[in-house]
Amino acid sequence: MKKVILETDRLILRVMSADDFDALFEFLGDAETMKYYPRPFDAATVRAGIERNLRRFETYGGGLWAVVHRESGRVIGDCGLIYQNVDEVWELEIGYRFNRKFHGQGFATEAARACRDFGFGHYSVSRLISLIRPENLPSRRVAERNGMRIMKETVRADLLHYVYAIERS
Repeated sequence: MKKVILETDRLILRVMSADDFDALFEFLGDAETMKYYPRPFDAATVRAGIERNLRRFETYGGGLWAVVHRESGRVIGDCGLIYQNVDEVWELEIGYRFNRKFHGQGFATEAARACRDFGFGHYSVSRLISLIRPENLPSRRVAERNGMRIMKETVRADLLHYVYAIERS
């Protein structure tokens, strides 16, 4: 049984497993989906990412989780909470990536909001962030619908990113 972390009306967020490789590689290896990353992921990178997220979960209960479409049972994305070093400060990030076949249907916003509430409910952090490339307008809209605003800019992997943030209320 795969450990369920969060549930929303339409989604189940659960710990990843090796069985999720094909569904994850379908979008993480897709050039269009990954156009705001330095490059699409190859198979070895996706496998390593699954393992890394399993270790993150074991270490601090976080990481990216598989996002399962409740109605179809299909993995349609990944979303979760990841500690990131941003300008020498460790921040808890809400990260999300979705299969482009499911873009524009509100799934990323639904998952990100659930992660926001989970993050503030389970971690003693004063804020949550999302790191987003300026040209990635869809992800920026998700962050804004999640109550986040641009806090600052930073450079990661030689690419400019906005640091969106929401403070604990």
